[in-house]
Amino acid sequence: MDQTEQHLPDSPYCPAPAAPPGRVPGPPYADCVECGKPTEYGVATPGVVLCPVCEWQDAQRTACSG
Repeated sequence: MDQTEQHLPDSPYCPAPAAPPGRVPGPPYADCVECGKPTEYGVATPGVVLCPVCEWQDAQRTACSG
């Protein structure tokens, strides 16, 4: 038996990535990067966070670009 065959994992699949932090039930909320109003996301949420209004407007802009 080859050594590489002895060290094969039990499952052929990689573990699922952790779910990104999303909306949180209570404060502290992160501020929107566009208008500065509170968002529905926690302060520990990575990346760009937008309030519901700016999020909707951004979705409208990207949906109609073309």
